[in-house]
Amino acid sequence: MIFLRLLWQIPIALLLLTIVLVFANEYAIAHSSRREKNIAYVAADQPCFDAERHVLDVYTPKEPSAKLRPVVVFIHGGSWDSGSKNLYSFIGRRLAKQGIVAVLVNYRLAPGVQVPDMVDDCAQAVIWTTKHSAEYGGDPNRIFLMGHSAGGGIAGLLATDNQYLANRGLVQSPIKGTILDDPAGLDMYDYLQKMEYPNDEQYLIPFGKKQEVWRAMSALYHVDSGCQPMLIYVGERTYPSIVRSTRKFNQRLQEVGIKHEISTMPGKKHIGMITQLFWQNNVIYRDLRRMVTGSLQ
Repeated sequence: MIFLRLLWQIPIALLLLTIVLVFANEYAIAHSSRREKNIAYVAADQPCFDAERHVLDVYTPKEPSAKLRPVVVFIHGGSWDSGSKNLYSFIGRRLAKQGIVAVLVNYRLAPGVQVPDMVDDCAQAVIWTTKHSAEYGGDPNRIFLMGHSAGGGIAGLLATDNQYLANRGLVQSPIKGTILDDPAGLDMYDYLQKMEYPNDEQYLIPFGKKQEVWRAMSALYHVDSGCQPMLIYVGERTYPSIVRSTRKFNQRLQEVGIKHEISTMPGKKHIGMITQLFWQNNVIYRDLRRMVTGSLQ
């Protein structure tokens, strides 16, 4: 009877210990950084201003630095119709823990707007970052993009097509590199023409029904020799469409001669590709540090 009681208690004890360790780790990381939240990156007097979606959070290390730090702008995913920067505070804290200024962005979502407006929102967030990052100890000359899922597709588009920044008055892109984590939408032109999977019609809401828009919103068709370095990560067990479009994107980067690295993460599904970033020593963070410090070979 005593042995059975011990067997019952051990899993509970392990669970409680795990919870305590997780919270202790989270507290330690949070304690080493500052967060300034819900900063508007679009002027409140603009007709399209959305007080919930046109905001961003800035995470900065508490430890002082004599030099300006690299800046990573993170764009969340959510199928272009959901998601929030608030779900990814762990990424902001972990980046700050590693000496990086992190900017986590909200942007408007479908059905309120379509993808071109979402990309424009994120372009305005990047422009805000170039103007204000130094106020938070960030280097406006070392700005990097990072995105997961739909956010990866938006980041890829901003990294390959400068018209969104140029349309807002920033002719020279400040983006020095891009990290794409299981990116969705790199080739929506092909995806929406085929409609191979159940419920694919849902994506006609954010992308519309015009094929020229599908192509324009696909980073694959904008890759040229002017693109900056990229790090790309794909889950071994992610959606087949992401595997296929990322493979085509990689091939195009090779053809043009863009410095990049692509990695397949063993056993990882789409959600696991973002939740793994809870762990500070994850390979994506290690590679990201190489990129932002200029040591990417």
